[in-house]
Amino acid sequence: MNRVVLVGRLTKDPELRYTPNGVPVATFTLAVNRTFSNQQGEKEADFINCVIWRKPAENVANFLKKGSLAGVDGRIQTRSYEGQDGKRVYVTEVQAESVQFLDKKNDNQQPNNNQSSNQQNKQKDPFANDGQQIDISDDDLPF
Repeated sequence: MNRVVLVGRLTKDPELRYTPNGVPVATFTLAVNRTFSNQQGEKEADFINCVIWRKPAENVANFLKKGSLAGVDGRIQTRSYEGQDGKRVYVTEVQAESVQFLDKKNDNQQPNNNQSSNQQNKQKDPFANDGQQIDISDDDLPF
């Protein structure tokens, strides 16, 4: 089994290129924080190269930028090529099958006062009950 799931921030804008056949391919590096601290008490990150193909590649290039929070689902793949000095170069990267854009939409368009924000939340949530107890009988349950 070869499955990778990552959440991190892009270290720079994605690079979009096209193969000679016109297939889009985007490359980007994801900084993924480690869950533990080093001996100095500092958090470290791993910088993981990712590749995505076709329409999702164009979406990544259009909607993500340096610092964007993204979730990547894919697999690890190793490839090799001959470098300019004639030596074999090995590359390990994540072949992304899907990329989720995890930044909030319109984050800078949030209302300034809490009352209008609460009213908006009530309008958005049809199940909000203002803290009142909900009466549910056993007959209402589907199981």
